Order: sequence, then C-alpha cells, then structure tokens
Amino acid sequence: MKKIFNYPISIWILAIGMTINVTGNSFLWPLNTIYITKVLHQSMSIAGIVLMLQQATGILGNLIGGWLFDKWGGKKTIITGILLSVITVLALSVFNQWTIYVILMLILGFSNGLVFPSMYAMAGSVWPEGGRRAFNMIYVAQNFGVALGSTLGGLIAQISFSLIFIVNALTFILFLLLVLFGFNKDQWQEVSDNTIGHRDLIGNESMIKNQLSHFIALMVISLAFILSWIPYVQWQTSLSAYISSIGIPLSKYTLLWTINGALIVLGQPLVNYITKFLLRTIKKQLLIGMIIFVFSFLLLYQNKSYFGFVLAMVIMTLAEMLVWPAVPSAAANLAPEGKAGFYQGVISSAGAGGRMLGFLIGGWLYDHTTMDVLIIIMISFFVISGLIFSNYDRGLKMKGRKRYAQCMDP
Repeated sequence: MKKIFNYPISIWILAIGMTINVTGNSFLWPLNTIYITKVLHQSMSIAGIVLMLQQATGILGNLIGGWLFDKWGGKKTIITGILLSVITVLALSVFNQWTIYVILMLILGFSNGLVFPSMYAMAGSVWPEGGRRAFNMIYVAQNFGVALGSTLGGLIAQISFSLIFIVNALTFILFLLLVLFGFNKDQWQEVSDNTIGHRDLIGNESMIKNQLSHFIALMVISLAFILSWIPYVQWQTSLSAYISSIGIPLSKYTLLWTINGALIVLGQPLVNYITKFLLRTIKKQLLIGMIIFVFSFLLLYQNKSYFGFVLAMVIMTLAEMLVWPAVPSAAANLAPEGKAGFYQGVISSAGAGGRMLGFLIGGWLYDHTTMDVLIIIMISFFVISGLIFSNYDRGLKMKGRKRYAQCMDP
C-alpha cells in the first residue's frame, strides 16, 4: 500500500473525507442557538431542548450506523448518511417554519450519526497495523474540520443564514464524491473483508469466541467515556457563561478554542513521541490523559485570570489528544469479528450521551451552586472515569489481557 509520510493513502483519503464532513456539520452547530432565538424567535431554554434532542437522534444514528457497517459495509452506510444529510440541509434552506425546522434538525442529527462509526471502523480496517495512529489521524482531521467550519460558518452567516445551509449541502456533496471515487473497488472490498477485531486480537480463537467479556469491557469503556465528556463540555456551557460574567470578552473566549484547535493539529509530533516511547499501551494513554484532565480543572478552581483559562485550556488539550483517539482504538481492539462497526457505534453514542448529560448537569449546577463547587464535582467525574478506565479489561482472560496489551503498541 502506497504511503505518504508513513501513512497509507487510504487513511489520508478518510482523513480528508472526515475534514470535509465535519466542516459542513460545523457550519451549523455554533450558530444553531442564534438561529433558533434570533430568526425563529424561540427562547434559549427551547433551543437547549432542541439541541439535546438532536444529540439523542445522533445517538440512534450512531448505533444504527455501526450496525449497518457490519451488515452493508462502509460505502453503502456512508452514502446513505450523506444523501439523507444533503436532502435535509437543502430543505432547511427552503423551510424556516419552527415545527419543520425542529423535525429537520432531528433528522440531520440522525443522518450525521450514521456516518461517524463507519469512518472510525474503516480507519482500523484499511490500516490495522497502524493501531492508534489510524484513529489519531481521523481525530485530528475531525478537529481541523470543526475549526474550519466554525470560522467559515460565522463569515457566511453575516451574508445569509440560508446560504449556510446551501454551502453545507455542497460540502456534503463533495464528501459524497470523495466516497464514490476516492476508494477503488478493491479497497472497498478490503474494508468489507477485513475485521478490526480479528486482526487486533492476534488470532486468539478463545478470545474471539468469548464475545461477552469483550462486550462488557466495551460497556465499561463507554461508561468512563460518558463520565469524561460531562466535565469537558463545561467549557462550552457553564465555563463560557462564567468567563463572560467576570468581564472577559467573547472574542477572548473564542480564542481559547482557536488555541485548542491549533494545538491539536500542531501538537501531533509531541503526542506521537509520547505514545511511541512513554505511553506504549492504550491503557496507560487513557490513565495519564485522565490525570492531566484533573490537573487542568484544578487550575480553574478559584481562577479569575484570563491567563489561567489559557493555561488550563492548553493542558486540557493535551489530555484530550491522549484520551479521545484512544477510546475508539480500544474499542476496535475489543471488537470481535464482524462487530467493528457496532462497537464504534456504541462508543460514538457514549460520547454523544456524555455531551447531553454535560449540558444538563452543568446548567443545573451553574444555576444552583457556585463555580468552585461545579469545578470540584467535575474533577470527581474525571477521577471516577480514570478509575473505570483502569479496570475496563479486568474481565478478560489473563493470557488474553497480556497479549491484548501487546497489540496496542503503535
């Protein structure tokens, strides 16, 4: 397989596709609240409910998308999700009645959910020997798309909200063309024939047959993933409100996310070094990442200086660069033959569920407690999540655990 800078061409194609897809999605998500409140004249609480319901349909899409990947393969599943997204956003550009908008947004959440498990499952399938590097590449591409889409979406919104939906549809069409022509027939067949679990479990027949223990491990990882997302999303909810309340302008808050995106892209050489020489297993990567998460939130305790928020964001970004790609990679290694898509669907759903809970819990705590109490509670979520991550493979056979740990090296 041809490689560029030590990465196969197929991974680059997947990464470009993920960037295009997420760029399109990111036109909308930062502006949804503004559109609902300013254009459709609904309250902020109503907007929050709609966004929460969209996350719920996204969870459903993740689960069905993972199941379809195992039944149909990646190509049909992704094409189905893209076509549904194109139709939905084009309808959004035409209809701006409140009820229709809500229905279309829920459909869009579902269609987007169909795509993501297949993208991650394919990353492991086309480059199984890449291990964590395959998933890290997709993770970086995803974050680059978020930064690019959010920036372009804001500029386009100044011209017309309807234009956002049209440009969004064009990005989905571009993604569709890449899926149709980026992979040749043999590569798609390779994705269908290869299963992540079969390769990564090192051919251990007894481990493959023991699907229950692997499913339990997946559930444990998913629980820890949910709990770790709850404090993370506070940067988008309670912390953003708090930063504004202490007189820091919105432009400086958005700069924090610019720093986050830049570090994720530019910091890959550092992360590659850490995972190659210092944290040689996924389990170590998860545990150290959770410790760094805790430290980043400790810096927020009783903090009111902008420099403190910048430093906390920088440290938190390092933590997420270790943890977020490691979770789907761990799920890929656990997946039995023929279940790669389903396992990625469960993990994607867990992330969406954690974001939903984070919005609800963070909002309630912000209204009914102090920021210091909220920070302490969020730190406890990270601690509990770290403890759960440290025990997710306890149910696997000891011999299998040893060989499983070996297969995690990049």
